[in-house]
Amino acid sequence: MPKAAIAFAHASVLLAALSSPFLSAPAQDTAPAAQQSSEVQNPFANDSAAIKEGESLFRGNCSPCHGLNAHGGGRGPDLTSGRWTHGSSDAEIFHTITQGVPGTEMPANQFDDSETWTIIAYLRTLAPAKPVDLPGDKARGEKIFRGGAGCSTCHMVNGRGGLLGPDLSRVGGARSVSYLVDSIRTPDKDLSDGMLDPNNRYALPLVWDTTIVTLKNGDNITGVAKNEDEFSLQLMDSNQQLRFFDKSAVREVRHERKSLMPAYSEQAINAAQLQDLLAYLASLRVE
Repeated sequence: MPKAAIAFAHASVLLAALSSPFLSAPAQDTAPAAQQSSEVQNPFANDSAAIKEGESLFRGNCSPCHGLNAHGGGRGPDLTSGRWTHGSSDAEIFHTITQGVPGTEMPANQFDDSETWTIIAYLRTLAPAKPVDLPGDKARGEKIFRGGAGCSTCHMVNGRGGLLGPDLSRVGGARSVSYLVDSIRTPDKDLSDGMLDPNNRYALPLVWDTTIVTLKNGDNITGVAKNEDEFSLQLMDSNQQLRFFDKSAVREVRHERKSLMPAYSEQAINAAQLQDLLAYLASLRVE
């Protein structure tokens, strides 16, 4: 093909791309970033059919990390709070979904552009128009966490704390406030998911429940399963010691659908202290 024809073909492709309604960013890059992000609008916003399709796509592809109803999971943040860690505009959310977030577990996705927009349209129906400000004091909340309530005995935040409970370094982005309240007041209500080795096809589903290992000599060891398959079990015991068991030497492994964490009643943490603790936990996010 002559060079002039090739140049014309390339120009035609570029013009077609710039006119696409599914671009993740505006064609012009001369405007300020804030203005650019506001110019890109979801072509399927408020489209009931598209929202339904987006819900189906989300549940089939995103819910393993973000939870069935987008309230967060063991790996992905809550997407219903209105607090978007990596940008809240349509264009920024589009970029997060399609390009992923380096340094996190959020991968790039291969959805069609139109599918990505329907997912965003669905997520917009879940989040409040404006994030709710929590009334507590996070500085006081951190003192409660690391002091009187004893939370840091079992939970780690940014490298400080215990290992028996889930790491809470990003819990403010991963969990809704209502979930945090339930986890404090009634920890047995909704147990958190644990992590699995994706390369181990024998791995069993893990949750942060109470696991009791009964040895053949009758001894019982209580803790939280860190890794388990058909043949072996790694357990963090109640003294926060990591134990390994070959199941051939074990009489029984019981998973009790309850948490090792005690329920914090109003006598243990009053309403004002709870608000402070929630303010601190909600501030723990990946920036």
